[in-house]
Amino acid sequence: MSASRKDATWEARRADFYGRLDTQSLAPLWERMKGLVPPEPRPKMRPHLWSYESIRPMMMEAGGLLTAEEAERRVLVLENPALPGQSKATNTLYAGIQLILPGEVAPAHRHTQSALRFVLESSGAFTAVGGERTEMRAGDFVITPAWAWHDHGNTGSGPAIWLDVLDIPVVGFVDAGFSEHHNDQQQSIARPEDDALWRFGTGLLPIEAERPYGATSPVFNYPWSRTRPALAAAAAGGVDPHWGVTLRHGNPLDGGWAMPTIATWMTHLPAGTETRPIRSTDATVLAVAEGRGRVTVGDTRLEFGPRDVLVLPNWTWRRFEATEDLFLFCASDRVVQEKLGLWRHEKED
Repeated sequence: MSASRKDATWEARRADFYGRLDTQSLAPLWERMKGLVPPEPRPKMRPHLWSYESIRPMMMEAGGLLTAEEAERRVLVLENPALPGQSKATNTLYAGIQLILPGEVAPAHRHTQSALRFVLESSGAFTAVGGERTEMRAGDFVITPAWAWHDHGNTGSGPAIWLDVLDIPVVGFVDAGFSEHHNDQQQSIARPEDDALWRFGTGLLPIEAERPYGATSPVFNYPWSRTRPALAAAAAGGVDPHWGVTLRHGNPLDGGWAMPTIATWMTHLPAGTETRPIRSTDATVLAVAEGRGRVTVGDTRLEFGPRDVLVLPNWTWRRFEATEDLFLFCASDRVVQEKLGLWRHEKED
């Protein structure tokens, strides 16, 4: 038998074998190994910027089309352009922009997904979490722990707009999602406003501190009025060449991340700062609290200003330039990766 006929026969036998495997819900690992165990991450996501100047008019238009009660949550989903129709900003994080108009209430509900809010614009908005109410001011980072009752309202004279980030894809991956609506539009308030912040957020702790929200920080509002001065003061001690001045939101009970599935931190870059390239295995959602600058992500360069929202892919070189004093809110799945022993990063000098 000639070599070519032997090869043809061999290929035909192999194709027949693969076809019979398929009928038994089996597959040959040797054909799929490279895709299952790659030499390094191959990001599917793309860097993207959502301009607040473009988003805000659309949010206001949505406000004229349906009420917060009708929508339950009046939100425009931020979809990564590489993941259309999947309601994902990254592989593991959902993100959206939410609007509450003056006099409105977003009804009380709860869900197993953990959520955070980073306030972009507010003149009197509030949120209530687990029987405690807190005002939501621009720059505040607010947590909604998993399975905690929460509702939002606006007693101010102008719109309240914030960034939502949830671990919806993570919970969906393990198929463990539950949700429930409250019997009342708003939950009853059982504790003084900002009670959790004063109990747990001043460097002091109750002598018998409980964990009201499990692995989530008992502090659910990290106010901008404290965050900004802390970052500015830390800058006097030096600026890291890769991270700038970066402080993470911590859980006062154990010193860990504030949320069990979403890592959050703030980065301050004084005007004129240019960071050196760094890449990490976590994709990141960023919101600009203050200032202007640009980021180079791989071959893409994005210029951004106040209240813009960006997404940066995982394992892609990034570096920032601050044209003004810059303050960035950042969220990623780093905390999950760290727990699994997967998170890693590389720096260029």
